[in-house]
Amino acid sequence: MKSKRLSVYGLLIFVLIGSCMSGLNDDSDLTDPGDEAVFLLIDEDSIDNGLGPNDFSETDVNDDLASVGLRQQLRFFADNVGQTIDLYSGQVGDEAWFALTKAPNTWINAGPTGNGIENLLAPGPGLGSPNIDDDREVLLDEIPNVIPLRATGLKMLIGKKVLALVYDSDISINYSPIEGNLKGDNLGLIAFEILDARDRLDASSSSLPILSIRILNANAVREGKKVLFANPPIPQSSSEPFDNRVPAQVNSPEFIPAN
Repeated sequence: MKSKRLSVYGLLIFVLIGSCMSGLNDDSDLTDPGDEAVFLLIDEDSIDNGLGPNDFSETDVNDDLASVGLRQQLRFFADNVGQTIDLYSGQVGDEAWFALTKAPNTWINAGPTGNGIENLLAPGPGLGSPNIDDDREVLLDEIPNVIPLRATGLKMLIGKKVLALVYDSDISINYSPIEGNLKGDNLGLIAFEILDARDRLDASSSSLPILSIRILNANAVREGKKVLFANPPIPQSSSEPFDNRVPAQVNSPEFIPAN
């Protein structure tokens, strides 16, 4: 009788352990804010109404709401958590994905927090909301360390979770020194995991890779830890290097806490 009880207890323990292990393989990571997310900027050459390969509608991408400082999750992404889609990434000289390697001190000092990226996401005064002079964008022009991502940089991010602020127009880049103009209407926020990058062969010879992504819940990811891509390849000019094909090997990416 005693051995029978022991065998029953053993079976119960086995079932409990099995149920815990199966929980590790479910889709909870779709909304789990615990893992760090790389903060990026994306413009209209990747996400816009009518743009392939998804042919989003105006409401899909919040184009009907577009405004300076909009931080609402894009509707299509909010409604399709867990789905896998492809996104274009622009072309050499007109990139669509950008890394920010360091937040400017002006962002850190703007408030409402002591963290520049969190202040951009809030948005703080001059970072999308009015400052004392009623200027919403005074801190968004000539921003250093805005790096356009070409094929090598994009491949370095495969497997990473991303939180991105999406713009309704082009993010323009100046070189020597490299800096970006981050003024303009926003479509909002999205989050995703980068699954793959492959060459885009059906368009211009300067087209950058197609990215396959799995959509995540941006509201949940926003609450988690955010990091900056610290070592993206920095282009010398709008045309050099002509880095538009996915390389076989890349350096390991490095990340720093979003400051």
